[in-house]
Amino acid sequence: MLKKIIFMGTPEFAVPCLEKLLEAGYDIVGVITAPDKPAGRGKKLKMSAVKEFALSKNLNILQPTNLKNADFQAELKALEADIQVVVAFRMLPEAVWNMPPLGSINLHASLLPNYRGAAPINWAIINGEKETGVSTFFLQHEIDTGKIIFREKVAIKEDDYLDVIYEKLMTVGAQLIVKTVNAVNSGEYPQEAQDHITDIKHAPKIFKETCKIDWNKDVSDVYNHIRGLSPYPAAWTHFDEKTFKIFKAKKHISTHNNQNGFVELTKESINFYCKNGFIEVTEMQIQGKKRMKTADFLRGYKAS
Repeated sequence: MLKKIIFMGTPEFAVPCLEKLLEAGYDIVGVITAPDKPAGRGKKLKMSAVKEFALSKNLNILQPTNLKNADFQAELKALEADIQVVVAFRMLPEAVWNMPPLGSINLHASLLPNYRGAAPINWAIINGEKETGVSTFFLQHEIDTGKIIFREKVAIKEDDYLDVIYEKLMTVGAQLIVKTVNAVNSGEYPQEAQDHITDIKHAPKIFKETCKIDWNKDVSDVYNHIRGLSPYPAAWTHFDEKTFKIFKAKKHISTHNNQNGFVELTKESINFYCKNGFIEVTEMQIQGKKRMKTADFLRGYKAS
């Protein structure tokens, strides 16, 4: 018998997981997502991607502001779900994640135990990894530390940016969620403990200062930094005394005598020199302007 599921998620990344569970025939008795938030210049309320999809499927939607609220938890319990599936949501109190008889399953966008934290996709690319992936595990007290059920690997190519890997993991993750719920539904699934592993890489939250480019680093490290932050929030530096975001670039390994951070302008490119080479910027955005190809920017550029 297929189990009753409560699904928890907010952004676009979570939508394919919910969609695939519905296609697999599971009874989604509730969808928990973030409250609508003001967005854009007009500050109109905007619903989450998960809510938009759930509405299109006439699913039962809950948008609690406080997950510890007794009324919300009572409403959750009344849904009598067998299992909870959590994808790109927020930290749950124990009373919530421990509520269903079969527990709560989380999808994390890394090959656990590496890259626990808020920004696993970013940091895998920034650190120059050749592969990443998705993992499913049972929630417990410490974030991203529960027993691993399944993993699925995804290759990171030399020219893959954040948006490309995000899309790949979103697709693979949805397939892995269904595989995981099917396994738990059948009662036959692996559980690999993480608590014995200590030497791991972490994926802390990305802040504005995290995105600032250090031109003293090796050209490959700078290139990975740019790839791991594009298109959002985007790596940045200063150019012409303004904030300069870099979305696309080419890496050139070379020997040079320029100071790190030196900027070279040609008719169609802006080159920033760093250790062991230079970065050729091909797509950028200067403060106060829209995102554009570097060649287009340079055609109308006059140094201030």
